[in-house]
Amino acid sequence: MKIALTGKGGVGKSTLAAMIARVVRDQSNKVVAIDADPDMNLATLFDISTEREITPIIEMKELIAERTGTEVGQPAPFFTMNPKVDDIPEKFWVDQNGIKLLVMGTVQRGGGGCACPENAFLKSLLGHMMIARQEWVILDMEAGIEHLGRGTALGVDYMLVVVEPNRTSTETAHRIQKLAADIGIKKVRVVGNKVQKQTDEDLIRKACDGLEVLGFLPLSEQIRRISTGEVSLEEVDEKTLAPVQALVKRLT
Repeated sequence: MKIALTGKGGVGKSTLAAMIARVVRDQSNKVVAIDADPDMNLATLFDISTEREITPIIEMKELIAERTGTEVGQPAPFFTMNPKVDDIPEKFWVDQNGIKLLVMGTVQRGGGGCACPENAFLKSLLGHMMIARQEWVILDMEAGIEHLGRGTALGVDYMLVVVEPNRTSTETAHRIQKLAADIGIKKVRVVGNKVQKQTDEDLIRKACDGLEVLGFLPLSEQIRRISTGEVSLEEVDEKTLAPVQALVKRLT
């Protein structure tokens, strides 16, 4: 199963991605979490020590240059569009409590020179992870879908758009649905997060008219404490995990 999570900043997307990874692992599945969000929060949510330095793939300039046939710091009018990437996951992922984490980073825009080789490398790697691999892959993305090309999109089973009970995040959901449809992702589902009462659910359903709502997650003090580092992902209790388990069941 390949799942991409996206949504407006601050809606709890990365925390949900981490919790889905935990649920899937607890069900004895192999799981790889890919951090492709500019904020790169998954290492913190998985409680990976800062002493274990993780270099985002996008920052591995020499590796990318070697695989794309370019030179670091030099203009690259010609480069390999489909570089070798099948050995990258095992070389660079970090195993934390049975969850593999691969930190991609994001293509820098403006002032960063030509990013085409980097972009080609990331898309090739994502395509490999989404299409050629057999594990569960949980992709934590930014609100756009710049990382996904049409080829990669073919491997995405579901795109989950995380929203809060407000109009700004639900408007983002509609924009993401259109972008996803443009590259062939048909199974776009909304997950309502930080829900406190029935009127919150009603607001999300009404504002997301035309989108299928997969389910809702309540506003949770324990989940908030995960994001602040007061509680580790491994310490989350079954009551808090239950709504996430229900979401995963609906996906399978």
